Amino acid sequence: MKRKRHSLMMKLVALLILWLVVIHFDALSSSSVNKNQLQCFFTAASFLPPRNLLGSEPQPPAAGAGVFIPTAKEKKKKKMGEGGIELLKAEEDKHGGVVVNVEVEDPIEPLNFSSWLQASISNWSQQGKKGVWIKLPIKHSNLVDTAVKAGFRYHHAEPDHLMLVYWIPHSPDTIPQNASHRVGIGAFVINNNREMLVVQETDGRFKGTGIWKMPTGTVNEGEDICAAAIREVKEETGIETEFVEILAFRQSHKSFFQKSDMFFVSMLRPLSFDIHSQASEIVASKWMSIEEYAAQSFVQEHDLFRFIAEICLSKLDGKYTGFSNLLTTTSSGKNTYLYFNGHDASNLVDSKNQQA
Repeated sequence: MKRKRHSLMMKLVALLILWLVVIHFDALSSSSVNKNQLQCFFTAASFLPPRNLLGSEPQPPAAGAGVFIPTAKEKKKKKMGEGGIELLKAEEDKHGGVVVNVEVEDPIEPLNFSSWLQASISNWSQQGKKGVWIKLPIKHSNLVDTAVKAGFRYHHAEPDHLMLVYWIPHSPDTIPQNASHRVGIGAFVINNNREMLVVQETDGRFKGTGIWKMPTGTVNEGEDICAAAIREVKEETGIETEFVEILAFRQSHKSFFQKSDMFFVSMLRPLSFDIHSQASEIVASKWMSIEEYAAQSFVQEHDLFRFIAEICLSKLDGKYTGFSNLLTTTSSGKNTYLYFNGHDASNLVDSKNQQA
């Protein structure tokens, strides 16, 4: 009797469960949920990584599961490579290469940058690109190691960025080297009394030697030689001048940070005469007769200084002609100075003015 009642109860429970399932299915069928949403709902679990019963970390998903594969149109729109990896934005240069300027303000994770870099190099290689330049701001210095491990090397550094380069093809690397020369000037400033403007420096090789020398300095980036000479004289002595000629120049090597060095001796005409020495760099400055300057033992003992002194003396005696400057224009429209022998300079300048 008890068995019959138990069997009847089980049948009633089964009928109740079946009735609830039918009601739930009807409710789902009459709702606004479309077939795609239902399919997504019931199959989403297949994208979840399985977790074992011991509670360890999820296992990697199966190959291809949940991976976004962009179409050709999406790749072009989002600049992505194979596998949906974003490509670095680059500008083409005039020599078959590309230039990448990392302008992102937010920090960049090295792993992400590595993926973008590898995908971009592959893309540039397929396009037949050659040299790759990456301008990396100092705020993204954490990415230097990533770039170097990808095959990039240092090219040059500025106060706010580092430039790295990479050569893609299996051919001789033709990326030009970093700037090889530093440019300096020496200013031969002479007044109507054959007196030369000379200084003694607080630092450098002539510190404490008592040697009098002409004002010297380095040409700044974007600065013309003639302008640099005028600026250096003004900074060191307070004397206003105007440029006359380049009298001579010399080239030396393995100088400043092992770079080559070019030094231009420029003749200037003083426009003022009251000296105001620069206290931070100059111990003393004065007007000295050029003969007295040339007679210094240091000048006489060193050929380079002796020849320069003789050139200056010959110029004053009318026996030497230097290089005058003429403002011209390059093929790209930039203003630039052409320096040439000034013997017939007036005729050339007059000819230019007549053609203008």
